[in-house]
Amino acid sequence: MKILTVTNAGFCFGVKRAINIAFEAAKDNNNEVYTLGPIIHNPQVVEKLSEEGVRAVEDLNQEGIGKLIIRSHGVSTDIFKKASEKGIEVIDATCPFVKNAQKYAHVLQKEGCQVIIVGDRGHPEVKSILSYAGDDAIVVGNAASIEGIPLKKKVGIVAQTTQRNSIFQEVVLKCLEKAEDVKVYNTICDSTTKRQDETKRLAEEVDLVLVVGGKCSANTTQLASICRQMGTKTFHIEVPEEIEECWFDGVEKVGVTAGASTPDWIIDSVIKRVHEIDKNLSERRYV
Repeated sequence: MKILTVTNAGFCFGVKRAINIAFEAAKDNNNEVYTLGPIIHNPQVVEKLSEEGVRAVEDLNQEGIGKLIIRSHGVSTDIFKKASEKGIEVIDATCPFVKNAQKYAHVLQKEGCQVIIVGDRGHPEVKSILSYAGDDAIVVGNAASIEGIPLKKKVGIVAQTTQRNSIFQEVVLKCLEKAEDVKVYNTICDSTTKRQDETKRLAEEVDLVLVVGGKCSANTTQLASICRQMGTKTFHIEVPEEIEECWFDGVEKVGVTAGASTPDWIIDSVIKRVHEIDKNLSERRYV
C-alpha cells in the first residue's frame, strides 16, 4: 500500500504555543498548575500534561488553585473576573487567532451590530467569543439556521477559528439577504483552511483516509466530514490501536491527515501501524 500524508497535519501554532506554555509552567511551579477544562482536545496530550503536574479542573471553586492556565480555546470574560476575585494567577494560553475572533466580536458589538458567530454553540471557543459579542449575539452552525431568525438591520459576522470556509460564506450570503448592513471579519485560522484544502485533495487521491485526532476536536471532526463528503472510506481514530486490518482489504492508497491538536508521535505511530498491516497482508498473499 502507498501511504500519503498532508503537509499541514498535527499541532497548529496556537496549540503548540499552549502546550509549550503548560510544560514551562509545570517546570516552574512545582506541580501546582491547573487548566480550566482540557487545554486542548486530545486526551493523550492531556494525560501527558497531567503526569507533569498540569491538571484540569471543571470550575474555579476547587480549593488550592493558585495558578490557572487559560486553554487554547479561550474562556469567557466572566472566568477572568472570577479568577481575579479569587486571587488566582492567570497564565493566558488562548490561541492568538481565537483572541482575534474575541476582539472583532467586541468591536462589532461596540459598533452597534448584532453579532453572528458561525460555529458550534457547545464548543468552548465559541462560548468564549460569545461573551465578547453582546446580549443579542447569536450562534449559527450553517445558513439554514438563520431561517426564521429576525435579524437587526446592522449585522456583524465572525467565525469559530476551525470553521469551514464554505459554511462561513453561505452564512454571509444569507445575512446579506436578510440585513441592510453586514460587516464581516473572517476569523477562520489560515492553517485550518490549508489543512482542510489539503485533506480534500488527499481524499480525492486515495481509497481510504485515516483522520487522526481527538473525538471531541471540532477541527478533526471537520476533516472527517470533508473526507466522507468526498465519498472516500474514512475512519476517525485517536490512537493506532483502533485500526482494524479488515479496513484495508483491496486498498492500494491510504491517506493520513490529522487535527490541529494531534501530536506528531501519534501520527507517526498510526503510519507505523499501517505499514505493519501492509506487511501482514502482503505476507498472506504469498502464502
